[in-house]
Amino acid sequence: MRGWVTHLRSSGKVAFIVMRDGTGTLQAVLVKSAVPPEIWSRFAELTQETSISITGDVRMDARAPGGVEVGISNLDILGSSPIDYPIQPKEHGVDFLMDHRHLWLRSPRQQAILRVRHEVEQAIQDFFYERGFIRVDTPILTAAIGERSGLFSTEYFDEGTAYLAQTGQLYGEAAAAALGRIYTFGPTFRAEKSKTRRHLTEFWMIEPEVAFFDSNDNMRLQEDFVSFLVRRCLDRRKNELAELERDTSKLENVVPPFARLDYSDAVTLLQRKGSEIKWGDDLGAEDEALIVEEYDKPVFVMNYPKEAKAFYMKENPADPRTVLCDDCLAPEGYGEIIGGSQREDDYDKLLARIKEEGLPLDAYGWYLDLRRYGTFEHSGFGLGLERTVAWICGTPHIRETSAFPRLMNRLKP
Repeated sequence: MRGWVTHLRSSGKVAFIVMRDGTGTLQAVLVKSAVPPEIWSRFAELTQETSISITGDVRMDARAPGGVEVGISNLDILGSSPIDYPIQPKEHGVDFLMDHRHLWLRSPRQQAILRVRHEVEQAIQDFFYERGFIRVDTPILTAAIGERSGLFSTEYFDEGTAYLAQTGQLYGEAAAAALGRIYTFGPTFRAEKSKTRRHLTEFWMIEPEVAFFDSNDNMRLQEDFVSFLVRRCLDRRKNELAELERDTSKLENVVPPFARLDYSDAVTLLQRKGSEIKWGDDLGAEDEALIVEEYDKPVFVMNYPKEAKAFYMKENPADPRTVLCDDCLAPEGYGEIIGGSQREDDYDKLLARIKEEGLPLDAYGWYLDLRRYGTFEHSGFGLGLERTVAWICGTPHIRETSAFPRLMNRLKP
């Protein structure tokens, strides 16, 4: 076995090494009388995070981590580690840990979170593959923006200003006209000066787009999708969720259908609970937390005012003040994990909205073409990967769900 030392102890005649190799932890036992003196002497050189190679016999032992241990017959040091390894088994401040994120990843908690994230990513692809969706990879550098929020920009040769993509959605709509049902999965960027526990400047988004889906179809897909991801983690990541001390009984409730709450009813509910929100305002984090207090699984808030949402959302025929959209709010105070909508398929209405927003028409000519040449009813949504993983793990801050998170005040490591 090859790996890294996590714990050491010795009685003088018997020494114990706990090591990890990336798949788990293993206890190994070194008996002074059973090995040559040069092998025994190497134990004294070991420190936390020394990389080693051991050879020995595996035996069952219920007292050992994982239920087995190895009786060492040979021990080699592959890479030494100074005794001043920065992260010791004691309390450290968050800034210190983030400065040493490259080493903090080695801790059991961080390993568990990243394994859950990996499971969610695999489940995402399995969900859509099983349902006949085609994955389409969309540009990170773009001339067209999808949201009102902050943008990272750069000069792009002789073509003017380019932006780091906030979403792959606009391109996803074009792909849906070719392939019927698609999803995009990649990094997105927001240059908002936000320091909340729910925001990163670089995060991963999953964005399906489906031809001939209306808003109700869209929400049914969302609740099936979210339930699938949660169930996959409950089934396959029990050990990691236990390491994180996650109360999985709350995740067991996540099954379709999810409650649907009209925006106007949500405002009434919030006002009754003491919020100062007015009809027309977008929901803030505190508002979302108040809403989900009523539910033990995610809930949809739908049909927001037009002014609070993006230009591409379809006008609601039942109330032209609003658009056919939804936010899927996770329980336990985690807030919005999905934003979705039916897309405006009327050329003239979409053109009017682009002009109202003051967006450059030349950057959206190709997007308008989707309505000019065979327009069609279609819908889609975006799920934020890190927020979803944070909720499933029960971790209070989104920064731990990314291996190397990008925050407003953090660009390294």
